[in-house]
Amino acid sequence: MCGIVGLLLKKPALHERLGELMVPMLIGMTERGPDSAGMAVFGPLLPGQQRKISLYSGLTDDGAAYDWVGLVDAINAALKVHATPAIKGNHAVLRFEGPADPVKAFVKAYDAKLHLLSTGRSIELYKDIGTPAQVAERYDFAHLAGSHLVGHTRMATESAVTPDRAHPFTAGEDFCLVHNGSLSNPNGVRRMLEPRGIRFETDNDTEAACRFLEWRLREGDTLHAALQKGFEALDGFYTFLMGTATELALIRDPFACKPAVVAETDDYVAIASEFRSLAHLPDVKHARVFEPAPEEMYVWKI
Repeated sequence: MCGIVGLLLKKPALHERLGELMVPMLIGMTERGPDSAGMAVFGPLLPGQQRKISLYSGLTDDGAAYDWVGLVDAINAALKVHATPAIKGNHAVLRFEGPADPVKAFVKAYDAKLHLLSTGRSIELYKDIGTPAQVAERYDFAHLAGSHLVGHTRMATESAVTPDRAHPFTAGEDFCLVHNGSLSNPNGVRRMLEPRGIRFETDNDTEAACRFLEWRLREGDTLHAALQKGFEALDGFYTFLMGTATELALIRDPFACKPAVVAETDDYVAIASEFRSLAHLPDVKHARVFEPAPEEMYVWKI
């Protein structure tokens, strides 16, 4: 059992309040997921060819004392990409000029224990073990700004409680996925995808779903088409919430076994596993509140 939350703010004037509005949503899901928590936030696209990657140093020997400045100096000396870091404890977001792949390859060679969380022009991602309140305070979620975000609280059922197994998971650039439920065939999905060049980092079933979508998107499918194929390939009970640079998307399995509720007003779209995580939102009593139908994809764009 886990908790999922999502929030899309329709009016730019509200973007500075994104984290403030989201933190009570995340904490409201504590009983559904006390083991770990995470959040992916989407802001304005970086200009030109700029990219950013989110990194986690908690699995390294230095942890929160990691020498991020030393890493950035080494990247700039080797690649001349004008990288700059934004550091929050054992997380850092590196912003740089040019494609992401050379920087990611350099980081992996520089320190194999650094964990890559996300890549793109919009996304920043934070996740760690601890209660939702602890993780939110650790990374100052209340002051995050942006147009939309995706959050998750985890109660581990089929893999260990570690930061790399926490949600969200990402695929490619500016895409993330969180999941409430369980898949019965993640090992079969891995066996199918690994010969096709898809690399797995954990034994988490949510990563199997994310990598399946990564493969289909790489093959040229739209997100909608990829999810339709997911209904055939992914066996189990689930609610998936996904974020891209421009949208939130929600889908439930054909039997809708895992809960979800949506509240929509002229100002926002809010999604959670239970309504109690939405009750604090402004003017929610006048929102259109509904339970998403099974096997139907809902998409909201900024």
